[in-house]
Amino acid sequence: EIWFVTDRENEFQRLATMNLETKKITYHTSSIPWDVDDYTLSEDKTKLAFITNEGGLNKMYIMDGATKKYNEVNVPIGLISGISFTKNGKSLFFTQSTADSSSDVYQLNLNDTKIIRWTESELGEMQKEDMSKPKFIEWKSFDKMTISGFYYPAAAKFTGKRPVLISIHGGPEGQSTASFLGSNNYYTNEMGIAIIYPNVRGSSGFGKTYIAKDNGFLREDSVKDIGALLDWIALQPDLDKDRIMIMGGSYGGYMTLATAFHYADRIKCSVDIVGISNFNTFLKNTEEYRRDLRRVEYGDERIPEMATFLEKISPLNNTEKIKKPMFIIQGTNDPRVPVTEATQMRDKLKAQGNIVWYLEAKDEGHGFRKKPNVDFQRLAVIKFMETYLIN
Repeated sequence: EIWFVTDRENEFQRLATMNLETKKITYHTSSIPWDVDDYTLSEDKTKLAFITNEGGLNKMYIMDGATKKYNEVNVPIGLISGISFTKNGKSLFFTQSTADSSSDVYQLNLNDTKIIRWTESELGEMQKEDMSKPKFIEWKSFDKMTISGFYYPAAAKFTGKRPVLISIHGGPEGQSTASFLGSNNYYTNEMGIAIIYPNVRGSSGFGKTYIAKDNGFLREDSVKDIGALLDWIALQPDLDKDRIMIMGGSYGGYMTLATAFHYADRIKCSVDIVGISNFNTFLKNTEEYRRDLRRVEYGDERIPEMATFLEKISPLNNTEKIKKPMFIIQGTNDPRVPVTEATQMRDKLKAQGNIVWYLEAKDEGHGFRKKPNVDFQRLAVIKFMETYLIN
């Protein structure tokens, strides 16, 4: 018998077994409408633990190896990884990060389900009571599709409607999860800014249909999901619809640029990090090993109709609609989204008289990795937000 995870004949990844004699496949988690991300067997094969990704939250289940029946384990809300049974099968170790802790090691006693924490990771000078806790939110998009994300409120010490940072993940097959904010707690606790991490259509973790909903000619439907989120923000009594900043990296950078021209009158500023400004020039200049893979997602620019469409929706060709300040951040040596995607956007916006901040690191690639550069980028973004979002 082989255990494995597959999305065969299903929207989501299920835990399955194959009988090596009959080759029959049996699915065991069909009643859970979410992906199984990870699993592990006890040494004696009598128990199995598996982790699901349920809308960006991880849940843990223990399954009986013989009956294949399983029950959810009551663990704190967070992200789980590294699950492993002890040799005697009486305990399970796992790593978890929560809203107020980075990754730490925990032990689950399987007899009484008691959880023991083994490590206490360094948090610098951050205090647990100051860290924002994510709230799962949902809203309806233009076509009634339900879109979800995570909302991290500003600290309670700030009164009145709070400015909002919408942070869009890359990918586009990525996913925003209920993760530890880390240094981004500065925005919520020190600046009084609420943060929303949306999972627009095309994000992973929501099934095969959802992940394909932004492919090719459907590209701008994901941008409309952000427009619907702007509608949702306007209805929230604690959020300020007139002080919204969009920020994203890589594909999230494209989403930032697209939002900046589609919803120019509804945002206050934006930060584009290694973003795609024109899909045709991107596909031409990205490294050759990535080109065919990206064509599956974005469309094949060698087809005239697709090239015309990509030209039409590219932010570079819609700069006249961008009215608000923009900060463009780029690594000179980026093999994925070439530096030309940033410079052509910068130059055209400047020529039109737009307010543009530009930061380029000559010793970086696809996103900043070196600590001095990461620190400089963070402080520069904070200054940009102080200048154009808060005031």
